Amino acid sequence: MCDHASRAIPRSLGDLGLPEEQLCRHIAYDIGAAEVTRRLASRFGATAVLSGFSRLVIDPNRALEDPTAIPVVSDDVVIPGNRALDAEAQAQRVEALFKPYHAAVAAAVAAIHARGQVPVLVSVHSFTPAMRGVARPWHVGVLWDNDPRLPVPLIEALKADGRWCVGDNQPYSGRGTPGGTVETHATPAGYPNVLLEVRQDLIATPEGADLWAQVIGDALEPLLDLPSLATIHHYPRA
Repeated sequence: MCDHASRAIPRSLGDLGLPEEQLCRHIAYDIGAAEVTRRLASRFGATAVLSGFSRLVIDPNRALEDPTAIPVVSDDVVIPGNRALDAEAQAQRVEALFKPYHAAVAAAVAAIHARGQVPVLVSVHSFTPAMRGVARPWHVGVLWDNDPRLPVPLIEALKADGRWCVGDNQPYSGRGTPGGTVETHATPAGYPNVLLEVRQDLIATPEGADLWAQVIGDALEPLLDLPSLATIHHYPRA
């Protein structure tokens, strides 16, 4: 899955009142994440579901009741087109974009389960090299909550490579984040899952996306045969 694959904005919303340079930044989408997702899906013959709209319009990796689902401010940038939206305008975005994306993820997961397989959900994101002036040293972050089956050995595999600074629930935490795509489609069903954050400067070019799809793919490949990933298991909240 790639929740923030696109910076596209529906024509009816114009540019949300933002200049083009802002729409090319991370506030609009996860730079490089779509390219890594497509390469990983190709390598493993996996189903990839990518969003086709900017998270500035509505963020599919948020609960609808989260005030940042339709952000008024993102990274200190005011989004004029999101100010003072009435309930009808919000509902239009939910019906046109948010629900179809989640329906597509649900359909993909259901199709895998219908084949007699336990779906393994991998969500691909990217993050900025610095935030509010503070450098982020990680090359890649592995985010997870209570299900350790995939993230823990993946962290170990990525660290064993020896080249990378690997974040365990860094630069963000996957703990207690209800409403995200993984929490909606994997956790309640007991499916193995992980959310990856790759630093965007590393994957902003095709060459970088190629490298990181290979790095992640090489770490993932032997893990996908783990017996624990072939079972449904519900982990209690910590």
